[in-house]
Amino acid sequence: MQEFSRRRQQLITSMQAGIAVIPTAPEVTRNRDSHYPYRFDSYFYYLTGFKEPEAVLVLIAGPSPKTILFCRDKDIDREIWDGFRYGPDAAKTEFGFDEAYSITQLDEQLPKLMANQPELFFSLGSDAGWDAKVSAWLNAVKAQARTGVQAPSKLVDVRQTLDAMRLLKSPYEINLMRRSASIAASAHNRAMRAVIPGKWEYEIEAEFLHAFYSQGAQAPAYTSIVAGGANACTLHYNANNAQLNVGDLLLIDAGCELDGYASDITRTFPVSGRFSGPQKDLYELVLASQAAAIASVSPQHHWNAPHEAALDVLVDGFIHYGLCQGSRDAVLETGSYRQFYMHRTGHWLGLDVHDAGEYKTANGDWVMLQPGNMLTVEPGCYVRPADNVPEHFWNIGIRIEDDVLVTDKGHDVITSAAVKTVADIEVLMRQRAAAV
Repeated sequence: MQEFSRRRQQLITSMQAGIAVIPTAPEVTRNRDSHYPYRFDSYFYYLTGFKEPEAVLVLIAGPSPKTILFCRDKDIDREIWDGFRYGPDAAKTEFGFDEAYSITQLDEQLPKLMANQPELFFSLGSDAGWDAKVSAWLNAVKAQARTGVQAPSKLVDVRQTLDAMRLLKSPYEINLMRRSASIAASAHNRAMRAVIPGKWEYEIEAEFLHAFYSQGAQAPAYTSIVAGGANACTLHYNANNAQLNVGDLLLIDAGCELDGYASDITRTFPVSGRFSGPQKDLYELVLASQAAAIASVSPQHHWNAPHEAALDVLVDGFIHYGLCQGSRDAVLETGSYRQFYMHRTGHWLGLDVHDAGEYKTANGDWVMLQPGNMLTVEPGCYVRPADNVPEHFWNIGIRIEDDVLVTDKGHDVITSAAVKTVADIEVLMRQRAAAV
């Protein structure tokens, strides 16, 4: 719990004075009395390590700093039905809070805690229900004005400070993300061994679920994309219900969540075990663009440098293979390359798959990469049938994605165990064929 305590103290120090209110996520009903699997709010968990629903963290900054948790009561009857609950007393001890109260006391205690605090730190606008609660508490404090009690006069978005904190991963976080990456990489290698023509996309998705859960991950980090053939040209395809055919590529974008932290890997490989000529040409192009992008991940580069490096390689290749016409400068200026590459080359990664953190500074410049940043690098090429496209490239969709840690000296690709060269993929596929 020292990691979570350190983060709370860091936020309190940054606040200087005032009160912060950070609720966790609610449970969500799936249908009737069945709920979706519960997932805590990332900001709340980042500061507490507490995974139960119906909980709120309150931090007091100033001369007498204080950390307070509101959570569900210990209730043996409910535990018979729904499972273990810490309750305020045990939660205070186990998670290192100064005070802990029943969640039923929230409306009574918050106006008292807000009284005479100069600033309120809260994520206004993220949830209408919580906005209404905070407004009610503020009005309750303002109603005491004649007695000399003052309400916070300034509202500050607590996410601004937390986003900056979350961008720099601690050794604890990096170790967790390495484990998450290792599980996901082994799952991708497992999937390559499982694919044969005639199987269905959902059967391969099941291989990922088995690999994730059997190695200790608690959930997929997002809905897996298992896209065979033309389906790979839909960026967020997730129906995963088509049959895999000889001659098609299979694009799989899948990662797992381990103790809240995500991995995010994409690999593309041939269903039949060998790339065709056009498939290999475009695959090698995307792989080269990813190598150029990864080489641009270091503290000497800004956020957009990997995208620029990948785009230069891709555009040259698009021109070479007749997908785009004209010079590199002309293709970049007109944006004609977007017919085949329409997304960015990466995003921050952490507790959220698209993790918290700004990409530009207040003056509009790209942020510089720093040691401790974790990001994805994921160039791609997606060729839908069109009159201006050579037919032998039709319905080829390729993306190659890795998770990359920025280090003092450059970078570390923490998902490198998932094979991705043409030679390595085809060797692995031959082993699969022999096993079958």
